[in-house]
Amino acid sequence: MDDSVLKGGRPTWAEVDLDALAWNFRAVRERVGPGVRVMGVVKADAYGHGAAECARRLEAEGADWFGVATPEEGLALRRAGITRPVLSFGGFWQGQAEACVAEGLVPVVCRLDMAEAIDAAARAAGVVADVHLKVDTGMGRLGVRYDEAAEFAERLRSFGHVRVDGLMTHFAAADEPRRDCFTTEQLGRFREAVAAIKARGFNPTYEHMANSAATFAHPETRGNMVRPGGVLYGLWRDVLPPLDDAPELRPVMSLRTHVTLLKRVHAGETLGYGCTYEAASEMTVATVPAGYADGYMRALSNRGRVIVRGQYVPVVGRVSMDLTLLDVTGVEGVRVGDRVTLLGADGEQRLPAEDLARTAGTLSYEITCGISARVPRRHVRS
Repeated sequence: MDDSVLKGGRPTWAEVDLDALAWNFRAVRERVGPGVRVMGVVKADAYGHGAAECARRLEAEGADWFGVATPEEGLALRRAGITRPVLSFGGFWQGQAEACVAEGLVPVVCRLDMAEAIDAAARAAGVVADVHLKVDTGMGRLGVRYDEAAEFAERLRSFGHVRVDGLMTHFAAADEPRRDCFTTEQLGRFREAVAAIKARGFNPTYEHMANSAATFAHPETRGNMVRPGGVLYGLWRDVLPPLDDAPELRPVMSLRTHVTLLKRVHAGETLGYGCTYEAASEMTVATVPAGYADGYMRALSNRGRVIVRGQYVPVVGRVSMDLTLLDVTGVEGVRVGDRVTLLGADGEQRLPAEDLARTAGTLSYEITCGISARVPRRHVRS
């Protein structure tokens, strides 16, 4: 096939505003003040926004560290030219210790066999490898139990090529004011564990606990480094608790497509799989080339809305894998080729990820993380 046939491509894309990302980073930096480092969390392809491009901009803005979920994500940052320290929240898998050491990736450890593997890889390379030790203070996922941290630290002392340069924990409910007492309890447990670990001879550079919610709502938890994630991407209305001094953050992602077909539908006719929508009267329906395989969730069927020519219009029928139907009956002058905003802003109208999440019964993070790889990202400046 002649490649020129594909030159234009499907008219569905995600715009990622790097200036908005930088604005949000500066808002975090201003909030925490001097003396507190900022780790830009770019795991899950920067919450769907494109990790390499976002990390480059955040590095230029002065991000001190980057946080990823896996060594694979960390290696991708190194391949993209990122030089700042990278912390792998999930540690590493069997056989990856050597790559972590070679690429300067700092793994989170919470098992002795992981420490042993890093120790062996560092010894073979003739270096001392940094790790961060995670303490489980109540999240219940990863980490050494807070009441077993002293014993674990004692056993870590036998690994001569491992340096515990950071201690960390993660809050379970920092975004829920009704559970502030639990956040306070977690903080107390962490401080006790830190004291016990230091009593065994460790002197870590970093103590970090605060995710997006804790960074803004619980300043006492900031330590000397914070780990903002969603707020960097302008996702905060369903992540931060109510605040008297809520930050001014800017959404970073928009999802757009174009009308590819217009048709008349008569009263009584049905639309889409399952015939879940029946026209009450004569209507004009637009087909757009985006569906749940692109991350426009099926849960938005007959419930979502989009923006066409500056107007909100409803999704009608079930969202299918590749296509979605819209009721554009009231949109004057609508034509094939008109731009459609599924997520983001168009003129004065707004469709934030939090609104889509509320309609779909989920979290804004899932909305942006769910925009699939087949949707090209266009990184722009506002």
